[in-house]
Amino acid sequence: MTMAGVAPGLIDATRCPLCGEQNRCAMEIERETGQAQPPCWCMQVDFSNAPLTNLPESMRGLACICARCATGAQVPQD
Repeated sequence: MTMAGVAPGLIDATRCPLCGEQNRCAMEIERETGQAQPPCWCMQVDFSNAPLTNLPESMRGLACICARCATGAQVPQD
């Protein structure tokens, strides 16, 4: 699926669009490898604390956010 304003291929579906870390989405791993995966972690997590408003509209629906962002956990500062 592509969104207006974002060219296909510019989004890395294996990385969280909020923090850039690997999202470890089983559905994306299965799509890339063709190997069946167990149910993804995202099917059992509560996304109500996810900072989705920080994600530009044009980037929504293109890649899964990671478990840390999904739960609203703070990204460690270096």
